[in-house]
Amino acid sequence: MKEKKELILDGQKLWLLEHRDRLLAYLDGEKIAPITIDMSLAPPGTCYYKCDFCYAKLQKNPGKALSRDATIRFLDDAAEIGVKAVSFVSDGESTCSPHLYEAILRGRKNGLSMALGTAGYKLKEERLEDILPALTYLRFNFSAAAPERYAQIHGCKEECFYKVCQTIVKAVEIKKKNNLPVTIGLQMVLKPNYADQIVPIAKIGKDLGVCYTVIKHCSDDEMGSLAVNYRKYHDSELQALLREAESYSNHKSGYLVKAKWSKILAGNERSYSRCFGPPFFLQFSGTGLVAPCGMLFNERYKKYHVGNIAEQSFKKIWQSKKYWEVLGILASDKFDARTMCGCLCIQHKINEFLWELKKDKNVLKKCDKKNESRVIHRNFL
Repeated sequence: MKEKKELILDGQKLWLLEHRDRLLAYLDGEKIAPITIDMSLAPPGTCYYKCDFCYAKLQKNPGKALSRDATIRFLDDAAEIGVKAVSFVSDGESTCSPHLYEAILRGRKNGLSMALGTAGYKLKEERLEDILPALTYLRFNFSAAAPERYAQIHGCKEECFYKVCQTIVKAVEIKKKNNLPVTIGLQMVLKPNYADQIVPIAKIGKDLGVCYTVIKHCSDDEMGSLAVNYRKYHDSELQALLREAESYSNHKSGYLVKAKWSKILAGNERSYSRCFGPPFFLQFSGTGLVAPCGMLFNERYKKYHVGNIAEQSFKKIWQSKKYWEVLGILASDKFDARTMCGCLCIQHKINEFLWELKKDKNVLKKCDKKNESRVIHRNFL
């Protein structure tokens, strides 16, 4: 009987045994390479959508799109120093880069796990045959299941909805035809006023044949610039809709619908005050800026900016005194994650885990009892 695979959409994977050596080295004070790097190949503002929930409009920093040479140099550096995975997601729409397809193939050739998150409108269908075998996952940002609502929420024309659906269907066909391990999914960014789309999103994901639909919170900065009302995530009617959406999961067909409950219910509260996650999970802007996380891309956080891969090799940036000084500040009492950066960041679950681990080493023993052999997307923390 074939073992059922587990897709962790609400949690983290730093606890896996294969990451244990790096975790223990970090706890011993050693300088480690990131396991996962999340980045864009296009700067914020180049996207053809104007999504209502977009955090990228809060991340602006000066710079141009990454050149081919800088992109390839980074992927070579990443493999050399021991990075395990690169996801093209971050603050820009990577399909706007002419180097995207070559970059995916180069990263995979270098032994890196590769992934792509995209709105999908400019994803070239004729290149799907090339890139799908090289990707661990392909995720479409898809926050409405009706053309008019899609256009409203994503800030685009209704025709974009039909084009993206067509591309998703084509990707699913190629995956099935070639029996590829890549997972293809939809991601809904949920603001409380999108509640009418929760169940339709689950249904359309099933109809399109994707592997999963994940419904996640909307992050905001420390000033509340996106005006997310986190109290409304606790509304009983909204939560009932999320549970109904999850009921469309079908284990027989391999379709999963999952709400990121831990973050949705956390609101803008944190159990930790220090940020320990960036040494394991780092983020780059589409301008090439290297910063600990996307919430610190904006120019007002310049003191936390480490370097730029458009100007210098990532290997040298990673080896630099500045890199480790900045990461050290975030992990010290000079920084308070509860008040000095936005909420529900990409390292949130990792920070929760490391915060508990630093208080109680027995946390690792509890992890050893989990059945980790089924977990997929293992290098994407």
